[in-house]
Formats: sequence, structure tokens, C-alpha cells
Amino acid sequence: MSYADRQAAGAILAERLTPFADSSAIVLGLVRGGVPVAVAVADALDLPLDALVVRKLGVPWAPEVAFGALGPAGVQVLNQQVSSRLSNAEIESVVRQESAELVRREQTFRAGRPPLDLTDRAALVIDDGLATGATARAAVEVARRLGADRVVLAVPVGSPQAVQHLRSVADEVVCPWVPRQFDAVSRFYRSFPQVDDDEVVALLSDRHIDKPR
Repeated sequence: MSYADRQAAGAILAERLTPFADSSAIVLGLVRGGVPVAVAVADALDLPLDALVVRKLGVPWAPEVAFGALGPAGVQVLNQQVSSRLSNAEIESVVRQESAELVRREQTFRAGRPPLDLTDRAALVIDDGLATGATARAAVEVARRLGADRVVLAVPVGSPQAVQHLRSVADEVVCPWVPRQFDAVSRFYRSFPQVDDDEVVALLSDRHIDKPR
């Protein structure tokens, strides 16, 4: 089994989220790869869409290995099993670099709109897959700090370990496909191109939190 692309995965994911259709919930796509998935979910369920910027903190000599993640509202999540192997100086250097990128992306993708306010809303946090879970964990915490009264993490595919862990963090985890053998999210898509800033801006341009209902 594999998904044709992120949009197709989002359509399948939306089928699992139909209880939220046409409700006061908001769909939050994790930048960047989660946004095309989130667009398909928001369109299928007639829900407003916005972007949630969370930055992975990568080990300096192996950036693909996350030791934590950063999000807006001052959220910082560390994976102690990995971060304990790094010095304070190494951690601070990565955090400083990723904090600057977080600010840049927030400015780019919010496009002058006010900060997210999720007070008393259900937040559907969407990504294209769940590998280590560090980024998703930070995203759930961000949504809570922004006032969400319920946080649902929804991904098309995820590793068993990450899905199990996130079930203790989010109010609900929706993941249609949890393969026993999991190495990389990209392996479960036939088409998995990089998503750049311009594509995210275009996808969000006519969809936002204040969409008329």
C-alpha cells in the first residue's frame, strides 16, 4: 500500500474525520509538508484552514535525527533520550538557528494576519506522516497554549512507536495506516516532492481562519 500523493492521502484522512465536518473546528497544516494534506481535509469537511509552524531541532552531525522541536508561543520540546547526548552549547546553537527560521516562516505564512487564536475550538493538527513524533508533540502543545479545548492529531501514516506516544499527548490520534516496518514517511507515497514556501503561501492564500461560515 502507498498513497498517490499528499492530496490523495488528505482525502482518505478526511474520511476518518467526518465527525468534525462543518463544525467550529479548524484544520492546522504543519508547515510545510502537512499543508497540502490539510487543504484536502479542510475542503472535504468544509472547515477553515491555517498553517502551524513548528521547527524540528536536529542533531548537529545528523540533522535528520530530531532531539526536539520548537513552536510559536515559546514552545520547546526536547527528546531527553537524544538531547542528553548533546552539550548545552550544541543545543543552544541549534535552538538559536531554528528560532530565527521559525520567526521567518511565521512572518511568511501568516502574511500580515494576526496570531492564531484557538480559544474554545477543536484543532485538527495535520501532517503528512509521523516518524519520531517530536514535531507533532510540539504542535499539540502549541495548539493547547493557543487555547484549543481539544487537539486531534491526524496523519495518513505513522510509526507504531510515535503513534503510541502521541496518544498520551493529544486528545485523539487519527492515523489510518500504522505499518509495522517504518523507516521514512516518503516511502509510503508514490509522489512525495519537497513543498516550498511559495506553494504553501499559494495554498493558504484563499483559505484562512476567518473563512465565512
